[in-house]
Formats: sequence, C-alpha cells, structure tokens
Amino acid sequence: QLFNKGLATQDKVSVNWCSALGTVLANKEVIDGLSERGDHPVERLPLRQWVLKITNYADRLEAGLEGLEWPAGTLTAQKQWIGKSQGCGIDFPVDGMDETLSVFTTRADTLMGVTYITLAPEHPLVSKVTSDEQREEVVEYVKVASSRSDLDRTSAKEKAGVFTGGYAVHPISGDKVPIWIGDYVLGSYGTGAVMAVPAHDTRDFEFAKKYDLDVKWVVEAEKGNAKKEDAEEAAFTEPGITINSGDFDGLTTPEAKKAIADKLASMSMGGSQTTYKLRDWVFSRQRYWGEPIPIYFPVEFPEGVDPSSADPRKEDCEHTILFDQAIAVDEADLPVKLPEMEDFKPGDDPAGCLARARDWRYFQEDGKWFARETNTMPQWAGSCWYYFRYTDSKNSENAFSKKSDEDWMPVDLYVGGA
Repeated sequence: QLFNKGLATQDKVSVNWCSALGTVLANKEVIDGLSERGDHPVERLPLRQWVLKITNYADRLEAGLEGLEWPAGTLTAQKQWIGKSQGCGIDFPVDGMDETLSVFTTRADTLMGVTYITLAPEHPLVSKVTSDEQREEVVEYVKVASSRSDLDRTSAKEKAGVFTGGYAVHPISGDKVPIWIGDYVLGSYGTGAVMAVPAHDTRDFEFAKKYDLDVKWVVEAEKGNAKKEDAEEAAFTEPGITINSGDFDGLTTPEAKKAIADKLASMSMGGSQTTYKLRDWVFSRQRYWGEPIPIYFPVEFPEGVDPSSADPRKEDCEHTILFDQAIAVDEADLPVKLPEMEDFKPGDDPAGCLARARDWRYFQEDGKWFARETNTMPQWAGSCWYYFRYTDSKNSENAFSKKSDEDWMPVDLYVGGA
C-alpha cells in the first residue's frame, strides 16, 4: 500500500556497502571506515534502494511535538532530527559547461562573500568538473573518503579537501569561484554542495586557512566596530550590517537575506526555500533473513529473441530487468515467502543473496517473464509494529484485527530506547 500511494519508491542512494558482510550498513554500524561487526572494510556506493518517503510528513512530525510531555532533551533531539530550515536556494553555473551547482543556505546575506564552492566527494558532478591536471589527486581523495561513514566524516575535527581544477560562476557578480571537494560535505544531506563563506562560517574559515583560500568580509557588527581584515583571526558568524556587497551594502542581515533571495528569484537563479535535515528512510537490505519486499519487475530480452523460448533462470540467458517498471504483488498473493536455500551467506553482489535463488526470483505469468525484488526489509520492518500483535496474539488469519486495533490502540505508555 505504501508503494501504491507513492510512499515507497526506488532511488539511487549513496550507502555504506560492506562486501564482506554482503549488505548495507547504517552509519552507526560503521566505525573508522570498518564494519562494527567483524571490522570489515566499508565503502560508499550508489545503489538502487527502496526508500520510504517520511520527508512527506516533516511538517506534521514537527507540529506533533507541540504539547508533548517529553523530556526537553528528547524534544530537542527530535526537532534537530527533523531539522527544518528556512533559507535560500542558489544556483551557481559551472564555468564552460551546461551544468549547475545548487546550494542551500540560511545566510543568503553572505552570498557576496563566497570565495569557493565545496562538493561532497560523492557528488555526481565531481568527475565532470575535475580538470585533467587534478584528476589523479581527486580520484585518490574520493576513494579514501568513500571508505568513511557520514558520521565519521562529520565528526572528524580536521576537515580535508582537494581542488578539482574547475570553477563555478557567481550568480550575481559573475566572478569565477574555485570548486573544491571536502569530506565534511555529505551527498546524502541537502544538495551535496555548499557555498563557502570563510569570513562568516567557522568551518569554512578553518578550511580556507588550511588551504590558503581567499576570505572576503561582507558582514560587520551593527555598531560598526568590525576588525580590520588583516587582523581577523576567526569568522564573524553573528548577524550585522552588510558590507562589500554592492547594492546590498548597509542592509541588516534579515533585510539582506530577503533582498538577495528576491534578486536571485528575479534572475531564475534561486530564491527562498525551506529544507529539512530529515532524509527518506532507506528500507533495503541485501541479506536473506529480512521480509521479502513484495515487488516484481518485467524482464526484457534482446531484440529478436522469442520470450517463450527464453529462460532467465539459466545463467547464460541474456536479459534485462526493468527496474523502472515496478509492480506490486497482489494482496491475495501475500505474503511473499523466502525460498529454501542451502547457502544463504551474503556475497559481494549488491543485488543480495536472493539473486542466487534463480528459480524463486524468476517466474512466468501470462507467458511473460518477471523478476522478484531481491532486496529484503530491514529489521525495523518488524520492530516498528510488533506491539500491535499483543492486542490480538492468537489471531491466525491476520497480524491483528481492526476491532483489536480500535479497542486497544493507541498505547497509553510505550517504554523504549530514546
């Protein structure tokens, strides 16, 4: 039903892939680039995954926190997890290419102070913007960064990066802005690109000082007592009065934010935007013991091949699974049961061990071949609803009846981890 309502979709997601364990790992399961279980190497790979669109409910989730008698720390953690931010989207054209780097910022007032752009190592345009002279260094850097989890990268005290050799074009000034990649920028968060304003962002300032990048001051304290540029030893991150920004000079921070957002909107180069830290829930695993995802796909054969004579269950049968044409298993045919397998150890195939169960994976219907989804659901597929079973534990037909749900739910008190 989530699939039918558009709430369960497929996406290419950069995930923590452990070939030794044969599955995707959560960030908390990766420590210093190794799996928590077994200390196996982990790398970041873009894999086809099923995701649940929990971001559709971001505003509702935040509104639902109002009036809850929860500990202050738990409420704060929940709000930070949702992470609603009101700011500005900004487009930076890539110099010499028909490509654009999009960023989101809550400090649009500092746009005229941008001195470089930083991309996540896994950003899809990294390879394209990298110059031939810088390619070897960039490839090596991306390889190292891909072995570290998001949590590991963001928690590291020292930020590292490398110049791509490419440039973006400032949307208002038209100046060329160097494009770097940095491990502190995540492809899974926001756009995977940030505009760097070292004069007014502590992280950007430290990065700029480390790599001797330009620092341009565009905000001063409202009383006009900002230090001279050559005396600045730290970023000025407070709101103030806009300076060195052309038409926007003299505006307060709120005024400059609005004026610059409006200017960008009029140029079709960005504008006011609301974003969330909350990400859609990656709901795929590549192991045997999860619940099968009740989805299947059409199978296509090379031109000229008679489907009635082809058999994709045979390893030498050339075919293509049309993953973009997902079909939900009819409710009458649920549940989809796991096949009996003598060897269900994980392998190095991101399709999962179920891909080896060819007699189970491939089936015919009305003379056409189809392939079952071989990803399984994570352990939370069961743990997110198991307490409902207590309301109707002897029901052999359903997990629980509608009447039991109406009689007992919602629970008065749920004690769990926080």
